[in-house]
Amino acid sequence: MSGIEPIIDVGLHPHPVVLLPWDPPPPGGAQCDFVGTTRPETHADHGQLRALDYEAHEPLAVVRLNELATQAVERWSLLAVRLHHALGEVKVGEASVVVQVACGHRAEAFEACRWLIDELKSVVPIWKREAWDSGSTWSPGQPLATPGLQP
Repeated sequence: MSGIEPIIDVGLHPHPVVLLPWDPPPPGGAQCDFVGTTRPETHADHGQLRALDYEAHEPLAVVRLNELATQAVERWSLLAVRLHHALGEVKVGEASVVVQVACGHRAEAFEACRWLIDELKSVVPIWKREAWDSGSTWSPGQPLATPGLQP
């Protein structure tokens, strides 16, 4: 499979993201997909989670996504990498991030996919605000303000 130019597809989207098929499919024997969705949660002070709201330093985020994709291609000999992240509101049940990889073998596909989502969350400048029934918090969940209390 050497000599094939890898597909790198990164993007930020002003809406929830979707898992897309490769067109055409990469020639490898393994594909691994990760879709991160907003899960239902309850906050002790704010009630039910309604949505996540993502903000980013967009130019730098795109650079970092491309860097991660390139590193993963080199490390695992990937044939294709897709890293897409939503910006703005993502309601419970909707997808905020998609990581897709294709390569020759399943072990490398699983390893690369796991590494990519972990690195994306730690180095790409994307921040999330959690919108609850009553109030909001910035991840990892520290309230910005509690009704009736001074900050």
